[in-house]
Amino acid sequence: MKRLFLTVVAVLSMTMTFAENENLNSVENASVYNMAVDYGRLADCLGLSTDQAEAVQDIHSSFCADMMNAAGANADEREGMVKRAVQKDLKYMRYVLTEDQYRKYLMLLNATFNNRGLEK
Repeated sequence: MKRLFLTVVAVLSMTMTFAENENLNSVENASVYNMAVDYGRLADCLGLSTDQAEAVQDIHSSFCADMMNAAGANADEREGMVKRAVQKDLKYMRYVLTEDQYRKYLMLLNATFNNRGLEK
């Protein structure tokens, strides 16, 4: 009986440990995939006009939502979701930004992805 009780306690403690690690992983994923930025600083860095700044904020807000959806997805689907989100973001940004602004935006996005370990 004592052995049975100790086995049950061991199984429950291991289950709780794995569940705790899974929650920590989901929190880490959420922070890694959170692409929110200070739009004022982004506008200054890229030299955006008022109209461009509004358009970039709308596009990037959509990108942030797509990335957070990817963070909550299964690991199998996550890579494809991130790739589609980046492609959509870059397609719209290319339409709004000038060539120099787009080049700077690409550098910022690549640096962000590299710093967070999300190579695309």
